[in-house]
Amino acid sequence: MPLTVVRGGGDLGTGIVHRMKRSGFDVVILEAERPLSVRRTVSFSEAVYLGSMVVEGMKAVCVRDAGAAAEISSSQDVPVMADEEAEFIKVVKPDVLVDARMLKRKNDTNTGMAAVVIGCGPGFEAGRDVHAVVETVRGHDLGRVIMHGSALPNTGKPGTIAGISQERVLYAPADGRVDVMMDIGSIADKEDVVAVVGGAEVRARIDGIVRGMIHPGSYVKMGTKIGDIDPRENAGYCYTISDKARAVAGGVLEAALCLGGFL
Repeated sequence: MPLTVVRGGGDLGTGIVHRMKRSGFDVVILEAERPLSVRRTVSFSEAVYLGSMVVEGMKAVCVRDAGAAAEISSSQDVPVMADEEAEFIKVVKPDVLVDARMLKRKNDTNTGMAAVVIGCGPGFEAGRDVHAVVETVRGHDLGRVIMHGSALPNTGKPGTIAGISQERVLYAPADGRVDVMMDIGSIADKEDVVAVVGGAEVRARIDGIVRGMIHPGSYVKMGTKIGDIDPRENAGYCYTISDKARAVAGGVLEAALCLGGFL
């Protein structure tokens, strides 16, 4: 089956992997040595820490070498390998490469890395860096496949959920280790201490459920996103792939099928 490599196993990448795998593609995830996924209960990147991770019935397994990744990719499971520099693709050139890291800036992904290269969100230009770009900004164009040009620029403003945007996101107030006080699934009231970073408290700015929280013990820089509070207070949203990730995944699948000639 066509081999897809997805750079980034956070919640967006996981939605893409889930869709591609269920559609018949073999998939390998390349991640950082210490992933900083916020919505980690729906992120295959957690397999790097835990050895394996299950999201909506699909299991990801951490592997240490390209041979194991290639072998497992053709099974029902998804291999995750700590390979931030994408050395894997020098050994096994994929049919499709998807950059779902959401770096929001120009990076090292390019059209020479696979037969079809797809970039998610800002930082890519279709026809230059990648063959196609998929829009990631919530709104009318979410999930749209762009064959010429770029996605909307990064606004620096989180998407709005239940009328709330900036206030729902938690950022590190200092450099240091993240100590989690209220983990994913906890109900937080405004001003509750949900985490401590480098000795500085991080307080909820709204009432809601903790939908995202970075892996406990992670070391981060000041300003790093470490969590989010969902004002809808629906615990089910903490453990299922989001509407945004599903929309982007649909765009990635469309681009792969259109450009790869797999139909």
